[in-house]
Amino acid sequence: MHTKQVIRTGKQTGEATKALIMIHGRGGSAEDILGLAEYLPVNDFALFAPQATNNTWYPYSFLAVPKDNEPWLSSALDLLKEVVADVEATGIKKENIYFLGFSQGACLTLEFVSRNASRYGGAVAFTGGLIGDKIYEQNYSGDFAGTPIFIGTSDPDPHVPVERVHASAEILSGLHAQVTKKIYKNMGHTINQDEINLVRELIFNKS
Repeated sequence: MHTKQVIRTGKQTGEATKALIMIHGRGGSAEDILGLAEYLPVNDFALFAPQATNNTWYPYSFLAVPKDNEPWLSSALDLLKEVVADVEATGIKKENIYFLGFSQGACLTLEFVSRNASRYGGAVAFTGGLIGDKIYEQNYSGDFAGTPIFIGTSDPDPHVPVERVHASAEILSGLHAQVTKKIYKNMGHTINQDEINLVRELIFNKS
């Protein structure tokens, strides 16, 4: 089970009116994902980066039967719920909370926001999709109310089938998110400059 370890940086809570929750990938760390902040216009944001126990949010592929990834998956989702509550406790409203994840962290980001759809500031999934051997539509509820969500991925990607990206975007759109999906031919399992530029413009509204 995950222990609650969260690195907080950026603008001091109490001063910040916006927050970005950054979720690292398998084998990564909170410090790693925070490094992306320097490429984004978030100088006035409080930054929160939770750390997965043993650097992994759940043990198997995100395409595994969900019960095979338990209890780690539920623990990870519960941890994110706690982080959101902590952010709100500082006075930052939900519509000013943003999410960003890469790879396993992108999958967890999409899974969390779709299970708890609300008007957020925005969400960024660099190579990810909703979790499960299939999409369990009954898990997803709420209303994004136009929340901008970006999903970028490679076709092909060694871990995330593009078909799951398409299907995930449909679920998000059905919950009234404003989804931007970008598929890059043979990009590899990485983040490219075009994605950064799009996220700046579409999610953070700065070029």
